[in-house]
Amino acid sequence: MLRLGIDVGGTNTDAVLVDGERVLGAVKASTTADVTGGIVAAIRDLRQATGFYPAAVHAVMIGTTHFINALVEGERLAQTAAIRFGLPATRALPPLVDWPTRLTAAIGGHSYLCHGGHEYDGSPIAPFDEREFRDVLAKAADAGATSFALSSVFSPVNAEFETRAAEIIAEQLPGAPVSLSHEIGRMGLLGRENATVINAALRDLADQVATGLSRTVAEAGITAPVFLSQNDGTLMDVDYARRYPVATFASGPTNSMRGAAFLSRLRSCAVVDIGGTTSDVGILRNGFPREASTDVTVAGVQTNFRMPDVLSIGIGGGSHVLDGPSGAAVGPASVGYRLTEEALVFGGCRLTATDIAVAAGRAEVGDPSLVAHLDRSTVDAALRVIDDRLAEVVDRMRASAEPVPVVAVGGGSILVPEDLAGASHVVRPDHFAVANAIGAAIAQVGGEVDRVYSVTPQQRDAVLDEARQEAVDRAVAAGARPASVEIVDVEEVPLAYLPGNAARIRVKAVGELSLGGHDA
Repeated sequence: MLRLGIDVGGTNTDAVLVDGERVLGAVKASTTADVTGGIVAAIRDLRQATGFYPAAVHAVMIGTTHFINALVEGERLAQTAAIRFGLPATRALPPLVDWPTRLTAAIGGHSYLCHGGHEYDGSPIAPFDEREFRDVLAKAADAGATSFALSSVFSPVNAEFETRAAEIIAEQLPGAPVSLSHEIGRMGLLGRENATVINAALRDLADQVATGLSRTVAEAGITAPVFLSQNDGTLMDVDYARRYPVATFASGPTNSMRGAAFLSRLRSCAVVDIGGTTSDVGILRNGFPREASTDVTVAGVQTNFRMPDVLSIGIGGGSHVLDGPSGAAVGPASVGYRLTEEALVFGGCRLTATDIAVAAGRAEVGDPSLVAHLDRSTVDAALRVIDDRLAEVVDRMRASAEPVPVVAVGGGSILVPEDLAGASHVVRPDHFAVANAIGAAIAQVGGEVDRVYSVTPQQRDAVLDEARQEAVDRAVAAGARPASVEIVDVEEVPLAYLPGNAARIRVKAVGELSLGGHDA
């Protein structure tokens, strides 16, 4: 099965062609302002490099920064109404209460509270007041809201208020985008609600992006279905992406980590992914990125949707290197995509981390003679800073005192030494520079359940089996081949502060993508 993997980064757009376990070709093209231009160039260059026929491609997988960039910039966001069912409780902390002022203004600041919501066991806090909701809906529409985010207390346990409200919106405002919190976030009202509001604000842009990506691939002569990679390393089709753009936010680091697992054949390790500006460090467990156990802040907004546990520092291949009285300093300022213009080894005049790596003999990039004049003490001091900071981040991410294997990927991973403190050994696999695109190409389809259950000792096995089966069913519904689906993670957390033997159970299942006649 030929898969075309594309990862759109801030500096480069990488493309790879993968056939089963073999990487047939890989290219890098400069990312363009409109993003699609870089994708067009990458597909063209890959075709020239490998000679593949567009009609032979079975699937196209894309990791994109479109949506996270729009949120960070506060641009291209829809006017969004955040409507919560939670009165008479939750009045003290209304929707958007913890949002940065800039972003609140960007989406219109439409915040509303209605009666309703549920207790953890599914019993209602207050009945659904249809007249009240219709009045709120009319106010939101009159105020200019065009997209709607619905949240309800404990909706992952009982979603009836959200689904009934969505039916009313479809009746009153046909075609208006609606995002439901029980489909997006996890337990925890504010984080789940915030993720839903972000998703709703991105729905218009998601429609444009999905259409643009599909058109770009089709214009390249490729008729295969297009998928986007999600935060957890699994896939969604373009129609799903139109509804859940928030699920793509962390696809870049996740793709790199999944690519690292594929290339190194290691299923449990630390991954150091170094680009032009930053180093992202994460942990692989059973071949998938370890997920963050706490709420994740995105553009100043606290959310609780699925995100990988990644720690980033401002050291990359383009990082500025300064040698001052107090010692060497590396980053966080970087030349970024201008590396081939400004770094010394490429004839520029800025001393970068790449120059240091070349001068130290760690890499052969550009013209080494252009850094031969560097003072050895300067090189050694900069190397110590780089090595110490990378080792510190790996040490902070590992779960035990035992050394862990470290897989170095990304174009800037030439900075990683062969002997890194805290690492049992360092692996730099073939095609390490395009691990992100490979991660997109080999992505699987996933399904997840995250819910509070009442678990008596006699029912525990039955409840876990129910959760596992629901996760499998969700993976199949998302496009996984049924026979290939397996459970990769089960987490059970007793909730002692709730009555009735309550426990939060999370189950994740993944399987291979089903593509009709190409499932064998």
